[in-house]
Amino acid sequence: MSEADEAGDRNRSVSESSETEYDPHFSPIISLPEVAIITNEEEEEVMLKLRAKLYRFDTKSDVTPEWKERGTGEMKMLKHKDNNTVRIVMRRDKTLKVCANHFITPFMDLKPSIGSNKAFVYTVTGDFADEEIKSECLAIRFGNVDFANQFKEKFEEAKKFVSENCCLYQESLDTSLEKENEQPDSDADENITPESKTSDLTRKLSELDVSKKETEEQ
Repeated sequence: MSEADEAGDRNRSVSESSETEYDPHFSPIISLPEVAIITNEEEEEVMLKLRAKLYRFDTKSDVTPEWKERGTGEMKMLKHKDNNTVRIVMRRDKTLKVCANHFITPFMDLKPSIGSNKAFVYTVTGDFADEEIKSECLAIRFGNVDFANQFKEKFEEAKKFVSENCCLYQESLDTSLEKENEQPDSDADENITPESKTSDLTRKLSELDVSKKETEEQ
């Protein structure tokens, strides 16, 4: 073996020895405690979780009313364990900012989107995504027909559940049935619409602990 080969073997052995023996350890300058992240979903069960794209119908556009994209991300349908309410919460990808946060009520009508079997259109009387209660016309689109059918099935299931188990809606439904059975005493009774029936519900829903905190960006 030549001197060059012997020198190379020695260098390799020294290098390998150094790599195996050298184990640096750096102690942190500041020790940070773990922070518990509160999502306001701790008391809720997930009924459905799917990726979707959400749109809102903007009637205040400078040109003409049009659909505007509100965000793409994970849509969750959540059922509260105590209140027996069901709501939809959706966060945008990456930023996790809330783009939908509203209850499902027995009076909501889920309609298929024209020209697509993967999307639906519906109206909510009180959406909390913008840190204030707003009535919105929303459209939600899924990646395939199977996901869209799952959403429709769970949506109808949620409507039935809250109508039978949530005291807010039971009160309202009972009152509506009583009014329908009564003879109208004035012209004002004839002007009652489904929207006016839900106005009191919107106020009560806004008092539940699901609104403002949920809209903060995490």
